[in-house]
Amino acid sequence: MNKLKILLLGCEGQVGWELQRSLAPLGEVVAFDRNLDLTQPEALAEAVRTIAPHVIVNAAAHTAVDKAESEPDVARAINATAVGVLAEEAQRLGAWLVHYSTDYVFNGSGTQPWKEDDIPNPLNTYGQTKLEGERLLAERCQRHLIFRTSWVYAARGGNFAKTMLRLAGERELMQVINDQFGAPTGAELLADVTAHAIRSVLPNGCTDKEGDAKAGIYHLVASGETTWFDYANFVVSHKENKIVKELRPVPTTAFPTPAKRPHNSRLDTSKLQTTFGLTLPDWQVGVARMLKEIA
Repeated sequence: MNKLKILLLGCEGQVGWELQRSLAPLGEVVAFDRNLDLTQPEALAEAVRTIAPHVIVNAAAHTAVDKAESEPDVARAINATAVGVLAEEAQRLGAWLVHYSTDYVFNGSGTQPWKEDDIPNPLNTYGQTKLEGERLLAERCQRHLIFRTSWVYAARGGNFAKTMLRLAGERELMQVINDQFGAPTGAELLADVTAHAIRSVLPNGCTDKEGDAKAGIYHLVASGETTWFDYANFVVSHKENKIVKELRPVPTTAFPTPAKRPHNSRLDTSKLQTTFGLTLPDWQVGVARMLKEIA
């Protein structure tokens, strides 16, 4: 194979920003953000044909969960239709397509971590459109990696931890949801695992046949689990000069939203760790590192 060419979409987002770093050692990275409109299928297809990448990494998405309820057509265009276009073009090129999905494809019932082959049943428009994107990709492109993740954060941009730190300096009482379970997962971890997975499926690391056998859906989150309430406690414990005196646990119903949220966002990562020979760190490791970075 000639020098690897990677097309990265959504390069200015939390995950996309870290991907610019993690993918750079693999080859030439051609990065797009809002300068490539994913709601325009023809322009998207033309861009892929012009660049002719060996790998497409799609970190772009409509992730405004509540807003998706009021603009489902836009969410579907970005989260599903555009993914289908990328899949068709990748298949024509014989390229790999890496895509990110979400625990929101499930209904969040029960207490067991979701496995890749569990039956999806989204609660909201965001989850529905992300599931549609998954299915279009799997149908149209043989060489694909879909990473489902949840509770993503990064030092760059806004996130739950930064909001909790700000509120801890403004309020004596903070109410935080305590009946949703998941694992805070750093964009840095997602990007590093993505680069590792890409290396492992390309001919340098194995034969084409061996690489193709690794195609499919994988769950990718940090190890362990927590609630938003316990996550907030962990974050606030690292803050100096805080005025908050009480963090009070409350149910999801205390904060009504247009889109329903799943209570169980736990994801089983056994398949990923076995296939790619990885050990995923506990969620506290990445969050503590992020807190030091933004201090």
